[in-house]
Amino acid sequence: MTLLAQTEHFAGDPHWTWWILAYFFFAGLAGGSYFLAAFLRHWGTPADEAAARLGFYVALPATLVCPLLLTFDLSQPLRFWHMLVDTTPGDVGLNLNTGTPMSVGVWALLVASVFAFVSFVDALVRDGKVRIPIVRRVTGALVGRVWDVIGAVFFLFVAGYTGVLIAVSNQPIWSDTWALGGLFLASGLSGSAALLLLLMRYRRDAAPSRGFLEIGERLFAALELVLLCVFVLTLIDNRTLDEAFDLPWIPLWLIAIAGMLPGLISLAGHRLEPTPGGAVAMAREKASTFAPLLVLAGVLALRAAVIFSAQA
Repeated sequence: MTLLAQTEHFAGDPHWTWWILAYFFFAGLAGGSYFLAAFLRHWGTPADEAAARLGFYVALPATLVCPLLLTFDLSQPLRFWHMLVDTTPGDVGLNLNTGTPMSVGVWALLVASVFAFVSFVDALVRDGKVRIPIVRRVTGALVGRVWDVIGAVFFLFVAGYTGVLIAVSNQPIWSDTWALGGLFLASGLSGSAALLLLLMRYRRDAAPSRGFLEIGERLFAALELVLLCVFVLTLIDNRTLDEAFDLPWIPLWLIAIAGMLPGLISLAGHRLEPTPGGAVAMAREKASTFAPLLVLAGVLALRAAVIFSAQA
């Protein structure tokens, strides 16, 4: 992070569009889902294994879509591989520049995708969908835990890196705060917990992990709110708050804040009051769908507000 903070990457408006917004969104979900899956598997109970596999299933497609979105955003998409390979005559080799945030991010994403693929296959093996004996023997041993922990570190970096990437620019709003890396990370973790809660309805054996994920979503939402307040205060100090919270972006900020409410209300001790008949179960079923969707909408809106307000 210190190395990235010393680098000013953008000389002007990067003209990012919806492709980059989607990339930031899926990177956060990929990072959060892998981290939560690794945590559930190795620090939860045996009953949390089903939810851990669910997290690993989510992490791979969310990771794989990221390089596609980055490629589509390029003016010459077929040259995406130049970000990985240096084609300069006489200096051909891997193109890894630790002083360039974009280069660091692309390589981190590449390494994370390897972890996501292996963990995805391992989840298939554990679910009995495929038979690859060597995978079960390796991932079931100590090396399996080490693998998941290292993968979780890479994915936490991927989830927070997008915020750091724009914070180290000289773009107004982005460069006026140090909170974006943490804000995007907390938001990604909150959205990932909400997504896993939403998907649990299709995997009933993951239900024992609902309590853990609900508590996690509450805590991540609280951290996200704190960092959003820091973001606002730093913009006030740098006199760019009006640019970030101008009229076109206010609806996005309202959706972003609304996305934090399910977790914050639960954290405050709110509980659904009993009503006659089966209305309680029906209301809870609707809430279990609506609340995660609202959280995910807030995750997307937060990134949209940050990205587009700085480029207006």
